[in-house]
Amino acid sequence: MATTTGRSCLQYLLHLAQDHLDFRLPEIKALLALRGKPFQPSENFKEKTPFWCLDGLSEEDVRSIMARSVCTKSAFELWGHGQTHSELRTSLLKYPSENMSPFMHKDSTYRINVYTYNKTLVFPDRIKRIDALEYLPFEGTVSLKSPQHIFCLLEDYGTDPNNIPEQPFYVYFGRWIADGQRELIRSHSVKNRHFIGNTSMDAALSFIMANHAKVKENDVVFDPFVGTGSLLVACSQFKAYVCGTDIDYNIIHGKGRSSRKNQKWRGPDENIRANLRQYGTEKMYLDVMLSDASKPVWRDAALFDVIITDPPYGIRESTRKTGSHKDITKPSDGIYVDSHVPVSQAYHLSDIFTDLLNFSAHHLVMGGRLVYWLPIYRPEYCEEMVPLHPCLQLISNCEQTLSSHTSRRLITMEKIKEPEELDSLSHQADPRFSPYQGHNAFREKYFSGLNKRGGGKEDNKSDINGE
Repeated sequence: MATTTGRSCLQYLLHLAQDHLDFRLPEIKALLALRGKPFQPSENFKEKTPFWCLDGLSEEDVRSIMARSVCTKSAFELWGHGQTHSELRTSLLKYPSENMSPFMHKDSTYRINVYTYNKTLVFPDRIKRIDALEYLPFEGTVSLKSPQHIFCLLEDYGTDPNNIPEQPFYVYFGRWIADGQRELIRSHSVKNRHFIGNTSMDAALSFIMANHAKVKENDVVFDPFVGTGSLLVACSQFKAYVCGTDIDYNIIHGKGRSSRKNQKWRGPDENIRANLRQYGTEKMYLDVMLSDASKPVWRDAALFDVIITDPPYGIRESTRKTGSHKDITKPSDGIYVDSHVPVSQAYHLSDIFTDLLNFSAHHLVMGGRLVYWLPIYRPEYCEEMVPLHPCLQLISNCEQTLSSHTSRRLITMEKIKEPEELDSLSHQADPRFSPYQGHNAFREKYFSGLNKRGGGKEDNKSDINGE
């Protein structure tokens, strides 16, 4: 590949997928933070558009982002742009020739692609677009099958499919750098996974969570509500060591009824380890164990680089912890009890989040991240509902709509200080750190919203996988 040493005035264009819009910016910021780079968009930046222009990056930075991002389709070294093709021409003619020349010399091979967003061009129109670029000093040979360099003309026709303009709102031209990791969504689809449950997190959101958490090679990642391990699968793909706990014996041991269609019982090798083996990352698997998240068994130390989880909401999976409200008579000393069946009781959502934040404050390394889902009843939502902790800084808060009246928010927090005795006092005195009790009624509000809509025919289509 041609060298890029000494090239200046570089700007890069990201072409983003138009799904999970709320999750894209935190993902890119997190991946840049892994490189120690800030997010520097060009002026007139609009978050919801499919094209972002970024400044202050190197090609290595861009390739690093694309090696991880599932929200980005492709990245380009931007050579020119404008609201019209005339403005594009002016911009391209001003672009430094020393930045172009390494990719346009006579010994090179190249191809020019035309991409249109929200509009389809017939083949002759695409050829016209390419022919109109004859003013560029290409000296190499065209190679459609295996070019050394790929260039792309991109036209943005807006995001309204019912009102497509005759001419594009904006046009870009640049050199293709790399594609994102959208293929991971297909290759890791839950439909083809060896071990699944009723609430297995889909692949796209699992990888987004891992990116928001800044999971990197050799990190130790923990999921306290591990379920069938979808989040461990995603994190292990980025070469992190993974482990988890769950209170459900059947899930941890891969026993009981199957969640797969036309299969009554789980097979002998349906477990989380088998899922990692399926994707070639079994060596990153530490272990999972049966444990109650309300009564952690870990020693008091910073053990994990990342805590990433999707607590149960009480819709498809119950929120339970060990214990009982009843008086239980203990046997006399020396009397052996043949068997013991543990008793469980309700584990309120407000307590789940309080325990999760306290656990993270004590067991995350400094700078480590906590990423988790918070279910919300939309008519009542306000930012004060998001649990806070003196040792954890809120980094991002993204919404995924589940129905007309419910959603869940992906919360990312980062540990900024070690817990002290004074923190527990401030936790009690400061109303910002008080648990929001309204979370405890989420189940009732969820089903009451379905009933109000005549049984929830529309809302039942919502994806609440990963609960």
